[in-house]
Formats: sequence, structure tokens, C-alpha cells
Amino acid sequence: MGEGTEGVGVDPDSQGWGATRSWVEEGLPEAERIEEVVPLRGGWTSEMRRLDLRGPGGRRSLVLRSFVKPFFVRHAEGLLTREATILRLLGDTDVPAATLAAVDATARYCDHPSLLMSLLPGTVHLGDQGAADRAELLARQLVRIHRLPVTAQQRPRAYQAWASPERVTPPAATERPELWQRAVDVIRREPPAYQGCFLHRDFHPGNVLFTGTDNDLQISGVVDWVETSWGPADLDVAHCSTALALLHGVPAGMRFADRYVAAGGTVTEDGTAHLFWRLLDALGFAPDAEKVAVPWRELGRVDLTAGVLTQRLEGYIESLFDRYA
Repeated sequence: MGEGTEGVGVDPDSQGWGATRSWVEEGLPEAERIEEVVPLRGGWTSEMRRLDLRGPGGRRSLVLRSFVKPFFVRHAEGLLTREATILRLLGDTDVPAATLAAVDATARYCDHPSLLMSLLPGTVHLGDQGAADRAELLARQLVRIHRLPVTAQQRPRAYQAWASPERVTPPAATERPELWQRAVDVIRREPPAYQGCFLHRDFHPGNVLFTGTDNDLQISGVVDWVETSWGPADLDVAHCSTALALLHGVPAGMRFADRYVAAGGTVTEDGTAHLFWRLLDALGFAPDAEKVAVPWRELGRVDLTAGVLTQRLEGYIESLFDRYA
């Protein structure tokens, strides 16, 4: 996990993590101790902390992920066990991921289900300036992830859909109810046949760290592997495309699949099938993408109001039909 953005004025000891701290320190090398705890912002599903350590060998930092929201606590064993397994797998690849230090997926020792990992260099970049250059790097990185060779035993679980026809809620103020109904009707069909590959499953700019500037910009880390799955490359492409449309406008979201293919990736040539995967992802953000907007605003994108995101999501869905239907 990378540095993200530091929280301010938060006392970690007031949030019920005494047992977690003891668990971390008991696993550290002798004479190494936690010197400082810094809350990290920008996440939605979990509470993130940077732990600055000091010992005879000097200073270093680790990142602690803890699930504290009831929904995620209920699913923590599967999520954290999966992430721990994936981080071990990625350690032998060229994908820049954190190194697993320890995991307590059932909160046997911790206050909350937790995973401890190395700190990756770099920061999240969500601003509009330089977004096109970063999208090129994102596309190349996603191709490398999808090409990871995994054995049948290493293969992660099959993907899970994050939208279903009965759960989609169109924006309350929409003037295009027929557009939303048309989109829902698409995902009401049986999923298209696909050739599976290794998916990050939550690949978007908020889960990628960058170092350098301008021409020297490079990806230094890909984080948040709790949803890693096996499924169509189109689905990862769809998720990043939706996020780019919401962050930077509809054209940015529509261009990403082309960038991915230009980087050597493969999506289905059947436009109807590709449209299914794109809409399956986009409808998971309805009605207004507020779930992702909260951490994005924490990282400086205060311009992403509910109204802006709703307009962009609706415009993106319309553009998907214009191109692929």
C-alpha cells in the first residue's frame, strides 16, 4: 500500500486498536517498535494507517488495513485471505504490489480484521492535469496484470457482478428514464461467454500510485487486491473506464478501452458483448456514484458533486450505447 494522503488530528488509540497494535508489535523484529501512527485518507471500504517503525536497523514504515464497517467485517475473512494470497503470488511478478507482512482475517488477535503490508512509494493522482498521460500508463499496467500466468490452483475466484437488474436505482432527478431502463434491460440478459484472465477487479486511478512528474511519471504501486477475480478482461477495462469518465469526463472514459487495446490488451470483438460488461460496471455506480466520490473529494476533487457525477454517469451510459449498440 502506498502513502496515500495523511489524515489530520486523528488519535488512533481512541478508535479501538490497542489489541491490533499489540499484534503488530509482537510480530516485529526484536527491539523494533511503532514510533508514530498516521491515518491515511482516500479509502472507502477500510481504515488505513501508516505505521512508522523504529529499531536498531533504523526507520521503516508498514501499512495496516483494518475493516471496521459492519458489512466489510462480515466479509473480511474472504476479502483479507484473498488479498494475502494475491500479495504472496504477486511477489514473484513484475506487478508493483505491496509485500505481505501479516494477516488476521478473523480478528482473532486484533480489534478488527486486519492485514499488514509494506509501504509502497508514490501517491494517488486524481487531478485533470496529466490525466491522459496517466491513462496510457494505466492501460499498459492493466495489460500486464491480465497477462499474469497463474496455474489452475492459483486461479482466483470467478468474478462477482456488482450490479443486477433488480438493484439498479436510477438518479431521482433523471430526465432520461428510458435510457436507464434500456441499460438495465441489457444486463438482464445472460452474461456473454468469455475467455477468462487474472483480474484486479477494482482497477482505477484511486488504486494506483505514481512517482515522478511529467515525462518521468511512472506507476510505482497497484493496491487493493481484495476483490481479485477470474473473468473477462472487458470487466477490468469497464471498471477503469467508468472511473475515468466520472473523474475526468465522458470522453476520458470512452477512450480507455482503445488505449488498452493499443497497449496490447484484448477485449471481445463483439460490440454487444462488450456493451454488456461496460454497462454491468457502470450501473453499479448508480444512482450518483457518491460511494466513490467521498474518498475522491478527500483527495482534493471537491468539484465532484453528486450532480456532476450523475450527469457524467448518464452521459457515459448514453455514449456506450452510441458506440457499441
